[in-house]
Amino acid sequence: MMFHTLVFCCLCCCHLVGVFSESVSVMEGDSVTLNIDDTQIREDDYILWKFGAEKSIIAQIRRDFGVFNTFNGPDERFRDRLKLDKQTGSLTITNITTQHAGDYKLEIHRAKLSSKTFSVSVYARLPVPNITRDCSSSSSSSQQNCSLLCSVVNVGHVTLSWYKGNSLLSSISVSDLSISLSLPLEVEYQDKNSYSCVLNNPISNQTTHLNITQLCQPCAEVQCCDTVEAVMRLVVTALMGVAAAAAAVLLLNDVRSSRG
Repeated sequence: MMFHTLVFCCLCCCHLVGVFSESVSVMEGDSVTLNIDDTQIREDDYILWKFGAEKSIIAQIRRDFGVFNTFNGPDERFRDRLKLDKQTGSLTITNITTQHAGDYKLEIHRAKLSSKTFSVSVYARLPVPNITRDCSSSSSSSQQNCSLLCSVVNVGHVTLSWYKGNSLLSSISVSDLSISLSLPLEVEYQDKNSYSCVLNNPISNQTTHLNITQLCQPCAEVQCCDTVEAVMRLVVTALMGVAAAAAAVLLLNDVRSSRG
């Protein structure tokens, strides 16, 4: 009871002297530390860490009362993930996920109240882009060009781009979560330039380099060979049918002649 009374008095007597903000980006699965600007907290500081629009208290420090507490949050999302630095008051979130993205508010209650908000963005780990041959978009009369697709699945808040050397050729960006992306590219079979497909977000990227010699084989030749093979099969089948019909007619004539 005495502790709560002191806290109440402290909060009432404080005056707000500083409101600051900072943006922090982190990869899913990593840890992030939200640092207090002061190198060391004072003996009588009362420090609160709050999360989200509801400003749920997730940590508190009052050194003179021996209080260093962390909380799981109203929906348990912070269970076993929060660590407090008892010297600096900094808060570390371990094994962070997209559920932990949002605003973290730091309040330091002294003779005058100061606060700071950390806007934390959490990005999923990026897959490697996949480059495939796109014969479906190649016309039968096109003998010089190779159509390609660079694709990724289940991504969000990313940009997918084609590069020729260091020059950007085309790109597409999405802000949705768990979406599939494909970006086309057309090159000549004999092109000797270096091409790459790059997937990136604000803190990381994944790159796949194009091997034209390995991936680009003329679709028209493959389609032609497949067509010839299919026609030959039809012709053979038809000839076999005609031969079977002729044999049946001859057999019928023989039977009639024998009966006569």
